[in-house]
Formats: sequence, structure tokens, C-alpha cells
Amino acid sequence: MMVYVLDSSALLRFVDDEGGADRVEQILSACAGRHAELRISAVQWGEVAGWVRKRLGDAGQLRVLSGILPSEANIVAASADRAVRAANLKVDRSMGYADAFALELAMDSPGCILVTADYGFKSVADLAQIEFLPLK
Repeated sequence: MMVYVLDSSALLRFVDDEGGADRVEQILSACAGRHAELRISAVQWGEVAGWVRKRLGDAGQLRVLSGILPSEANIVAASADRAVRAANLKVDRSMGYADAFALELAMDSPGCILVTADYGFKSVADLAQIEFLPLK
């Protein structure tokens, strides 16, 4: 079974119906049909929540967050060990801390694919399999 990790940029592409939204929808549908496993770091989920609230307010945030992920998706907690591994990636690879959580999660399982619209991940493509969504 394919295992996908979505970062916040991929989910926001889906919410905004921008380039790559159809691919994210395919992954969400595969997860709902139990044909793929879907993970997102709680840190990345928080980024999505903040962005949606800033743009759509409290009611919009509740509406979007309650309907975006299938119940089969797994929001992975930021444990102490994960936080340290993400911090190490941040320092060693000069990347954002929240992005490091997505990368760490993708590195956690062999064959896992990180799906992103953030081309800053190009610099760490040697560490995990990364699928880049199209430019806007």
C-alpha cells in the first residue's frame, strides 16, 4: 500500500483549487477507499489551520478543517523524538522547522512519498521520495 505524507502547501493547493489540487484529491480518495495511507504532521496541520483561519475566519476554519481529510487519514503527533529529529534536519539541512516535520515523517517509512508544492524541498530530495505538485 502506498504511504503519502502531505505537507501544508499540498493541502492548501487542494483547499484553494490551485495547480495540483486534482492530484491531492486523488490521494485523499485513495485514502478514503483504503487504497493508500495518508499522514500529515500535526505541525503541518496546524499551519493549514492557521492559514485557513486567517483567510476565512473561525467559521470558515471549522468548515474547511472538518471536511478536508478523510477519517482514515492520520495526523501524526509531534512527539519529543520527532521534534528532535525535525530540529536536526532544520539545522543540518537549513530548512524551516515545520517543513522538517513533514520531511521527518516521510523519512520514517521506506517507500513513503512526501507530496508538496514547496520547491524548497528540492534541496533535501536526497533524503526522501518527494512528489512536487505543479507550479501555480
